[in-house]
Amino acid sequence: MVDVHDTGYLSIGEVLGLLLEEFPDITISKIRFLESQGLISPERTSSGYRKFYDPDVELLRVILTEQRTNYLPLRVIKNRLASGEIDPTGEHPRPNGDQGATESVATTIVTESDTTTEVPATSIRAHPAARRQQPITELADSYDAVDTTEVASMGSTQLLPTVLLDRGELCGMTGMTDPELTQLEEFGIVSAGRTSGTPLYGADAVEIAKTACEFLRAGVDARHLRNWRTSAEREASLYEQLVTPKFRQRNPEARAAAMTELKRLDQLGAKLRAAMTRQALRHHFES
Repeated sequence: MVDVHDTGYLSIGEVLGLLLEEFPDITISKIRFLESQGLISPERTSSGYRKFYDPDVELLRVILTEQRTNYLPLRVIKNRLASGEIDPTGEHPRPNGDQGATESVATTIVTESDTTTEVPATSIRAHPAARRQQPITELADSYDAVDTTEVASMGSTQLLPTVLLDRGELCGMTGMTDPELTQLEEFGIVSAGRTSGTPLYGADAVEIAKTACEFLRAGVDARHLRNWRTSAEREASLYEQLVTPKFRQRNPEARAAAMTELKRLDQLGAKLRAAMTRQALRHHFES
């Protein structure tokens, strides 16, 4: 049985964290796609966010196993689920004509009575692809909404490279409101990529938005955050001038050395920036 937190259900991010070890190629986008194809039908909150219960997670596990182990197309999986030929509960065996598939899937699909290793809720919430939900606003049902106090205490927000968030999900993950995101976008602090005309946000946008949101809550106007954007762009331009000649070389070793140097310069810049800020504020810290 899936170990859920006190809301009684899992968010889409927590489901991702739960299944990721068993299915390394699973992404939030793929879970959404399976829903769009009618293979899963998670409940929704009043705000429209998905709620996953034990049967939903087991159904997902069955679908992913059928794809990976038996190479079945989604259309076939959907038909077999509808006919009962594939039973997510594991209570009804397959027809004899498909016994081979039964044996191959049986090694992966488990029920509550099997000796499977359950993933604790704490492990799910600690996974970089999933954050614990906390009721902070109407967005609390987002797959990765977090308490505002948790936002302030979290380190670097991690998001899998393959995961892209829509606008509502970005707000849920960072704890910001839609008007705040609009304000940050107007001043070029947060920017989205686009897929088929739909704005989507990756890991960098999440980290920037989360930090910028904290500044907004501290009373800093979004227009003043442009100073950080300008400074970052100047630093990046300087680093590129130093390493671009090596990147242009055909020698793989030269390109690898350029990447190493670029990372080193980035770290040095961060240290210098932090040291100078502390120096400028030293009289406050010492008092």
